[in-house]
Amino acid sequence: MSIANYFTFIRILIGPIFLFIYLYYPLLGLTSVTLPYALLSLLAISELSDACDGFLARRYDQVTDLGKILDPMADSISRTSIFLTLTMKPIELPIPLIFVFLYRDSMVSTLRTICAFKGFALAARSSGKIKAAIQAAAAFTCLILLIPYESGNLSVESLHFYATGVVSLAALYTLYSGIDYFYANRHYIKLLLTLAPKTIT
Repeated sequence: MSIANYFTFIRILIGPIFLFIYLYYPLLGLTSVTLPYALLSLLAISELSDACDGFLARRYDQVTDLGKILDPMADSISRTSIFLTLTMKPIELPIPLIFVFLYRDSMVSTLRTICAFKGFALAARSSGKIKAAIQAAAAFTCLILLIPYESGNLSVESLHFYATGVVSLAALYTLYSGIDYFYANRHYIKLLLTLAPKTIT
């Protein structure tokens, strides 16, 4: 364990905490008006931890195999958990959009894991980093839209429309980033497919 990995674990834990606050905020003494600010703060902590773990790992030469596995997993768990939470009222994001995030991350993680076992190190793509930034921006936008909604200045129909539109754009880029990742690593995929069965089992 390193300091960077502790930040990664914080990001993993934020998902269920976010869900609990979204559903049971009155138990914490929050009102519907203050709820968006609490959720925005939690999302900001999650995104800052994402930036901190990578920086600390490089700054203090603490890049570990555990960290290489946990970091992308934590990103997927935290962001997917947050978007799944936002499929509930009042935002009600369409679930198929969240499946785009889930399937893209699952397929890329599976490919990276298989290649790692075979000794192929797949480098991260810039499209993946842009994807993460766009998803974070979409989540922030959804929570910011809750502020005028809870104050009565935005209808639930408009909240749903704008939130769905923003997350749809994020889903489209997420799909593109997945295609870009597989296309960029097509030679590794081809190599895995052409290896002898005894070699790949």
